Amino acid sequence: MLIYPEINPVIFSFGPLKVHWYGLMYLLGFFVAWRIALARSKSSKSPVCQNQVEDLIIYSAFGVILGGRFGYVLFYNFEEWLADPLWLFRIWEGGMSFHGGFLGVLLAMYLFGRRHQIPFWRLMDFVAPFVPVGLGLGRIGNFIGQELWGRPSDVPWAMVFPADPLQLARHPSQLYQFALEGLLMFI
Repeated sequence: MLIYPEINPVIFSFGPLKVHWYGLMYLLGFFVAWRIALARSKSSKSPVCQNQVEDLIIYSAFGVILGGRFGYVLFYNFEEWLADPLWLFRIWEGGMSFHGGFLGVLLAMYLFGRRHQIPFWRLMDFVAPFVPVGLGLGRIGNFIGQELWGRPSDVPWAMVFPADPLQLARHPSQLYQFALEGLLMFI
């Protein structure tokens, strides 16, 4: 069994403001997507011009964050939202959904493509390489934040996550997803 490297999920605090590794992974994902988009936009076959890249990343960011939060509320905590509708806006309490983020990005890309008169599927081909970067970095953030651990296991690389109330050795599923959804899918 491997020992979980106890990494504080908070990078630093400044008064009441806490900067988490998970949030940094989002920023890093958007930065890498921006750099890839700039490089891809230089091609004569690119549907996105260089001067549209920043707008594209802003649309994507809103799609990921708003869609991820709305998805989390709808798919996982709808009852809590019904009891306290303002809970939706307390993002510091966590809660993002891949499914919601995916739907949010699809809507954002539809709106971006419509605004710039870019066919939806050409735009989706252009943004496809950004997805594994964001997913992979997000899973690293999940690992550091001790979220989304896997099923109990006795494999030699299983880990006991300190945040797990049952303290069971589990698959580090976040690392599997980083490797498969992040690295392998990007390649």
